This record gives sequence, structure tokens and C-alpha cells, in this order.
Amino acid sequence: MIGEVFDENAAPRCSRAGCRELASSTVNWRNPRIHSEDRVKVWLACPEHEEYLRDYLSTRGFPVLLAPLGETVESVPS
Repeated sequence: MIGEVFDENAAPRCSRAGCRELASSTVNWRNPRIHSEDRVKVWLACPEHEEYLRDYLSTRGFPVLLAPLGETVESVPS
């Protein structure tokens, strides 16, 4: 959110607009037109919005990989 102060000690929250639930997984993705496989963008997801966020990205042709929160993803292959 614009103007929001980043607090690295805050609990991880879902990236879905308007959702303030705790995140339990990461939605790892990239835009293959401009990013190589090792460029990973990360959104956080609560259980309710995991599928929504994955589908939002995959319908746009972006490769997506779901992972548990705290697990590092090095690349998102096509």
C-alpha cells in the first residue's frame, strides 16, 4: 500500500487486495517476457486466496510455483 511503513518484524500477511489474514504460503512467479528463470517475484497467500492468486497469474501466462511460507524458491521454470 502506498505510504505504508514496512515493518520487517510484522507477521506476514496475504497479498490479496483487502485481505489481512496471515500468510501460510508463497506464490512464486515471473513474467517470462522480461525475466529469466532465476528472477522470482513473491506474493504471500493465506489458505483462502492461494488458488485465486495462482490462477490470476497463470491465466496471464506467467509460470507459478506455490511453496510453504519460509521455503526459498530459486527459480520458476516455464
